[in-house]
Amino acid sequence: MNKVAHTTIRPVRSLNLLSQEEIFKLSNTRADLHKLFRDCALAILNTDSEIDDAEEIFKTFADFDIRLKPEARGVMLEILNAPAQSFVDGKIIRGIQEHLSSVLRDIVYTDFKILTEEADDSVHITDKVFRILRNAEVVRPGVTPNLVVCWGGHSIPRKEYDYAKHVGYELGLRGVDIITGCGIGAMKGPMKGAAVGHAKQQLKDGRYIGISEPGIIASESPNAIVNELVIMPDIEKRLEAFVRLGHCFVVFPGGVGTVEEIMYLLSILLHPDNKQGIPLIFAGPESCRDYFDTLDTFLKQCLGDDIAELYEIIIGSPEKVGAKVKQAIESVHEDRHASQDAYYFNWQLNIDPSLQMPFIPTHANMASLRLYPDMPEHELASNLRSAFSGIVAGNVKAFGIREVAKHGPYLINGDPELLRAIDDLLRKFVHEKRMKLGQDEHAYKPCYKLLD
Repeated sequence: MNKVAHTTIRPVRSLNLLSQEEIFKLSNTRADLHKLFRDCALAILNTDSEIDDAEEIFKTFADFDIRLKPEARGVMLEILNAPAQSFVDGKIIRGIQEHLSSVLRDIVYTDFKILTEEADDSVHITDKVFRILRNAEVVRPGVTPNLVVCWGGHSIPRKEYDYAKHVGYELGLRGVDIITGCGIGAMKGPMKGAAVGHAKQQLKDGRYIGISEPGIIASESPNAIVNELVIMPDIEKRLEAFVRLGHCFVVFPGGVGTVEEIMYLLSILLHPDNKQGIPLIFAGPESCRDYFDTLDTFLKQCLGDDIAELYEIIIGSPEKVGAKVKQAIESVHEDRHASQDAYYFNWQLNIDPSLQMPFIPTHANMASLRLYPDMPEHELASNLRSAFSGIVAGNVKAFGIREVAKHGPYLINGDPELLRAIDDLLRKFVHEKRMKLGQDEHAYKPCYKLLD
């Protein structure tokens, strides 16, 4: 693996303005904060890697380090043994340099301003999400709604990537900006397509917002098109950031992480306190018709036939997806204007505390999840979200991989019919190689066991 042994760079934008206390804590007294910054920085410098196993990445670059060097004019970053792919002729790529600065900005702000607060009720959690996004200058008052959130897998075949890119192109032609989880695959495709669409319309300020969190950034490093990167402190705040910012959602084919995101959104839409919907479109090429049939069947088996009223499935026809998204965003604009709601942050959305409190995928927590059809639909969707979140952790996150290696597969209990539906879906993901990059169904070793 090619590495750059030593280099120094200066943070861009506002990151030259770190206080001496912040620099000292990151460099000397807070080993946990330095490790967090180091791990996220390694993920940034590992952009476009073909590895999605966080433990493997950390092992390969065990000698990597990044240090803060205080200077009279601010701070320099000293980087040791970095992945060479982030450099050209010995100089770091500008986009990578900006992403490193974004990581440092969010880690410093979150630790010094957010995590020091004791209040952790639902209202305060939403306020924290808003302030992190505001500090990153992602929320912009006075801007007409035009943000579409695109979810989907990072481990997808070429046909699906090309389709996502074509949809992004149609969105870009209509002046729509993109928010994704910032990785490759169905996250990179819409951004790349939108960039071409924006260029054709001579839109020079296109926004390609990537939202990640420390637990997953190593396995889904930000793609090079992201021009606004935000690192939320945990997966729950990351998911809340998506739904508070987005005016419409397009979901492309994906794996367990994509289903986790779908369940999170459906739990919100099913909550009795939420009267206004959020436009949700499932979209894929003709080759994915069976995928969406399976997903549609799974959702109906878990949450009832009426769940299909909350989403629309479009097979093929990227132009139709683009037109539907534009129409949906215009409707959101009209609704927000009529009700005097903010365009830039959906304050009116009620998010149940169960979706806001971090779910730690320990074996005890996974085994205690209740998955039964007689539960309120929004609660069942929330628990399903947690189950899929744990499987994501066991597949690609460092913590989950270590837990499974130490204690064996996660055990998931519940209603037999519901668990059978989960098993059918997961088997399809394994067969279609949607669990991990580069692994076929014979190489994949499940990190979970379903018990009926």
